[in-house]
Amino acid sequence: MIERLPEWLVRALSRPRLSRYVVAAQGESLTAVRLYWWNVEVCGALYGPLHCLELALRNALHDQLSRKYGRSDWWEAAPLDWQTKRLVMEARRKCERRRTAPTPDSMVAELSFGFWVSLLSRSYDRGLWVPTLHKAFPYLDLPRKRLYDGLSSLVLLRNRIMHHEPVHHRDLSADHAKIYRMLGHISPELAIEAKTMDRFPEVLAGRRGSLGGTRPVRF
Repeated sequence: MIERLPEWLVRALSRPRLSRYVVAAQGESLTAVRLYWWNVEVCGALYGPLHCLELALRNALHDQLSRKYGRSDWWEAAPLDWQTKRLVMEARRKCERRRTAPTPDSMVAELSFGFWVSLLSRSYDRGLWVPTLHKAFPYLDLPRKRLYDGLSSLVLLRNRIMHHEPVHHRDLSADHAKIYRMLGHISPELAIEAKTMDRFPEVLAGRRGSLGGTRPVRF
């Protein structure tokens, strides 16, 4: 139970956050703490492959749209819906708050993973996908919808990781494989390179040991 956890830990990490791990550990406080730290570790291991996917995706889409509209600020000419335009405006405001000129390069860096994935949705099928964006995936062997669904699920995973939320309950092996499948549709070479620094298999294999008592926990 959470009352058995040290006060400093509860104060630092918060009772609501730790309570979810206590529940997952069926009330075993020591296991809950180990699970918490393992969740941190596995999030870190997934960050690298997600980093590669997000950058590859946004650069591939940006390149194709820049070619189509003949300008690197293609969002000024593309037929974007109001919600997508709102995300562009938010990116511009972020640049301004940072006292950074909203150049195409800075705008591309500010636009979120979710923004780029939204360009592959059904609403842009005829306007962007068919004439242009399919070219960003030279190795694609899936329908657009399956590509979109796969990337959308990874946006949710990425957001949970970046907001320090639990991911231990997910089928992380499937998530990990999906990252590489999506990346392989864009750049198989980058997928191979990403695997050279990928710690996820090792971290996943070590879960049983880390939760079974091999990781020291200072109470």
